[in-house]
Amino acid sequence: MGESRTPIAPAVEIGWKAVLLRVAVIAAMIGWIYLPVVHGYWLWDDKELIRDNPLNHDSAGWWKIWVQPGSLVDFYPLWFTVEWLQWRFWGDDTTGYHLVNILLHLVGALLVWRLLARLGLRFAWMGGLLFAIHPVQVESVAWISELKNTLSLPPFLLAMCAWIDYDERHRRRDYFLALGFFIVAMFCKTTMAMFPFVILLYAWWRRGRIQPADIKAAAPFFAVSLVLGIITVWFQIHHAINGTEIPMGGVWSRVALSATSLAFYFVQCAWPVGLLPVYPKWSIDPPSPLQMLPWLVLFGLLAVCWLKRATWGRHVLLGLGFFVLNLMPFLGFTKAFYMSFSWTVDHNLYLPMIGLVGLIVAGLDLAERRFRPVPRAVIAVFAGIVAAALVAESHHYAKIFVNQETLWTYTLQRNPDAWPGLNNLGDVLLNSGRPGDAMVNFKKALRLHPRDARIYNNLGNAFFALGQNSEAMDQYRAAIEIDPGYDMAHTNLGLALVKAGRDSEAAAEFKMALAINPHSALAHENLGSLDMRTGHADDAVREFDAVLRDDPHYAEFQMKMQKQKSDSKSPDGN
Repeated sequence: MGESRTPIAPAVEIGWKAVLLRVAVIAAMIGWIYLPVVHGYWLWDDKELIRDNPLNHDSAGWWKIWVQPGSLVDFYPLWFTVEWLQWRFWGDDTTGYHLVNILLHLVGALLVWRLLARLGLRFAWMGGLLFAIHPVQVESVAWISELKNTLSLPPFLLAMCAWIDYDERHRRRDYFLALGFFIVAMFCKTTMAMFPFVILLYAWWRRGRIQPADIKAAAPFFAVSLVLGIITVWFQIHHAINGTEIPMGGVWSRVALSATSLAFYFVQCAWPVGLLPVYPKWSIDPPSPLQMLPWLVLFGLLAVCWLKRATWGRHVLLGLGFFVLNLMPFLGFTKAFYMSFSWTVDHNLYLPMIGLVGLIVAGLDLAERRFRPVPRAVIAVFAGIVAAALVAESHHYAKIFVNQETLWTYTLQRNPDAWPGLNNLGDVLLNSGRPGDAMVNFKKALRLHPRDARIYNNLGNAFFALGQNSEAMDQYRAAIEIDPGYDMAHTNLGLALVKAGRDSEAAAEFKMALAINPHSALAHENLGSLDMRTGHADDAVREFDAVLRDDPHYAEFQMKMQKQKSDSKSPDGN
């Protein structure tokens, strides 16, 4: 039994016209689903990570993330390099970013089809289609910052296909292709780190056991995962979380969290209705015995599959194992920033759900073989009905990712305690001239999440807009106390100090903001305006030059700068 080998059926040969037709079907459905978001605006942390990121405005920013620890909150250097390049192409126009995400999702879906075909599944293209149109994928594709998901998946799948080639032919070229693609995927997003476990699972699926040669071949992959994984954990602790309170209880609370999260993610894949950007958090401290049930169910299912490993059990273990293994980084054994507002987020399923997709495709294959002469037309009709329902749900869900107001209004209607939604919707209300309504949101967000510098900063902006300058300064100082490196709070405090007539203190705050973020166009602008008002014309010109250097889209300052240069010249032109 231990020496048995699972044969891989040869790929079903179809003509190139049929291939192009199937590609066109997948592409058309993706296009229809994501049509509403093609011109969608920046969402959530898109502005912070992309539009307002000083590294994107720095001509040397693309390499600083590779060599300067702390340049970003996560060590995803290849993802950031692509964002840096996109900023050069698209700037503040979000259409290009969305089109790139959608195109990469299409490539990923086609590679899912390819991988399932390499595993011998005759309905592999349906797997690619299901991956492409599933509603749980919408968050990863419609949210610009989740490029890290759509960018990391293609090299991961190429690495898997190359590994299958190596396992069959033992060519060094295939081995190094697999290793190279895996490293690329890890530099896009280090949660791809479960790949070496997946290839050992594949080895067991093929041969019924894991041989020493398999472990030896996988060792370099484990080394890459370990090194980059440690770096990512360090980045998370020191930058992404950085003092954020995420109470998770003791060991048993984390076991309960992992069990309930696993069950939650499975249900999201099986019944993708009522999806949300921010889900309500459930209590895990103290844990209840019922919360451990999903692990018991899983272990029971694995035991049954093990007993049936000579037939269908082996295939279920491959698909289910892929799903669980790639979910492990997200089950709560380690902290992540998103756990400050929700235990689960949909974009964590982008890669893992391929395992369940494979199981569904394998089930269709088994049904078609076992229940002959059931015509393929029956399977086609059933698949068509399911696909139509998924496309409709995905298209409907994608519509909420058009802008901040739509996204967060939808979220708060279903989860009123989603503090990121309260903060972001408050920002929308403030920018639309409703500071009083915005303040209500900010105060509620602070009650739910009292140690967030950005909420304090936004509340300060609301006070400032209402003319309550002293109260605004109190909020800015509270933000700085929580996060001394928050440059926007220093800039806003400087503005409040200018309004209070305390110019020297204001200049110190603007300079502090620029010491933290030398590419802050807003800080340069306000320091330049202060210099101009206090008669330091040459200093003002330098600051306005910096505004245009760091943000060429700040067109209104071209006129201000030219005027100041003209005024600063002496009567004789010198």
